[in-house]
Amino acid sequence: MCLIVFDWRPRASAGTLFTLAANRDEFLRRTADPLHWWTGADAAGSAASGGSSADVLAGRDLVGGGTWLGMTRGGRFAALTNYRAPHETRADAPTRGTLVSRWLTGAPDIADTPFGYLEEVARTGDLYNGFNLVIGDWTRRELAWYCNRADLAPALLPEGTHGISNAVLDTPWPKLVRKRAELAQRVEGATPAQPVPLAQLVAMMRDPQIAPDRDLPATGISLERERALSAAFIETPEYGTRGTTALRVTVRDGALEVAAMELSDDDGTHRIVRPGDFVREATFSVEAR
Repeated sequence: MCLIVFDWRPRASAGTLFTLAANRDEFLRRTADPLHWWTGADAAGSAASGGSSADVLAGRDLVGGGTWLGMTRGGRFAALTNYRAPHETRADAPTRGTLVSRWLTGAPDIADTPFGYLEEVARTGDLYNGFNLVIGDWTRRELAWYCNRADLAPALLPEGTHGISNAVLDTPWPKLVRKRAELAQRVEGATPAQPVPLAQLVAMMRDPQIAPDRDLPATGISLERERALSAAFIETPEYGTRGTTALRVTVRDGALEVAAMELSDDDGTHRIVRPGDFVREATFSVEAR
């Protein structure tokens, strides 16, 4: 996942608690299962032994294991982006996707709060290639962030609209600034009776606009590559936006209701169709614990 924008309203007593729009960018040759309710085989393939997979809704990376974004019936949430530092990448580093799946499946040896879990992750964060990790528990009204390439400890996220790409939280890369502002505008115009439609959030993220050269970051890759990766929706011959996810959590009569939509390039048999046009949707109520 390489671009995430989200709006967080932890004090909401009615209406929308959490709104997210995210693009997963990946090499086209890397196989993955799209969004689905996990089985025991998914947890085993994700190296998340000891946890429960039956309540996890997520995609799954079939190469390294783990996942990039997911949620559970119990109200847990997690999302990951890579931190772009090409000269620091190690081929022997452990896969980052299991940092997401271990939280979602509730592995028995981890802390049971988002902040506590990220504190544990931070103790061994230097073993991994660069990442941003957002961990949440909607029932606790807690959302936390950690980046293993920032000189910052894990932190609880304040109310508001935020964005993460392949640098630290809210780094003002052009596509992040643009999509964060667009999300904030949509959320501001929504009401409890008429929240932002998920299809509108997906369409918002399918934006191929390239940033002007003067606004591009310098991350250690070629100028041509910086240009291509400056789009919210990336399209190159070997790498691109493989899927878009929209997510909304609503407070209604004291209960939490979740709606998720994924538009991906995978028809479920790992046949790649560019650009993606396979839609998967899910709705559920967060179960009381």
